[in-house]
Amino acid sequence: MATTETTDSVQTRLLGREFTFPVEGTWLAYWLVMFRLVGGWWLLHAGLDKLVNWPFDAGWFVGGAAQGTSLGPFVTLFSDGAALTFVNIAIPIGQTMIGLGLILGALTRTAAFFGAFLMVFFYFINGETGGWAHGVVTGELLGLLVFGMIATLGAGRVLGVDGYLIRTEFVDKHPRLRYLIG
Repeated sequence: MATTETTDSVQTRLLGREFTFPVEGTWLAYWLVMFRLVGGWWLLHAGLDKLVNWPFDAGWFVGGAAQGTSLGPFVTLFSDGAALTFVNIAIPIGQTMIGLGLILGALTRTAAFFGAFLMVFFYFINGETGGWAHGVVTGELLGLLVFGMIATLGAGRVLGVDGYLIRTEFVDKHPRLRYLIG
């Protein structure tokens, strides 16, 4: 079953189970737009800052900071050579594209998923290397939760490009695309 909506509820399937939850009032819509815009600006700004101050070098993060962390064995695979070059390009461009997607409300679920994906790495590596000096609730964890909320509630349908895309004949013929937009 694809995600469907009425004016007061959203019906969706998660992990094989059907869920319906109420979405009441215009304030929720404005709240979602605000979260989408703030989260989008956060990553757009981070990505553009790295592009403007090029060259960007993630070696300190994937090579140094990640060592000895739970994600270190995976992340340190990208610490030199072509893999580091890929990361040095992918991070600023990815942050910029995620930010633009969220601000425009275009491919919102996809953008929010990748925003949350980045936050997982930032959260665990920064937290573990700093000994959770600021506690376990950090900006990265809050970012992870915000991006998860944006993806789950389909915030792109409210004042976003996804609101238009979801009504197109193309998406109607390919309902699985609803998982990427919204």
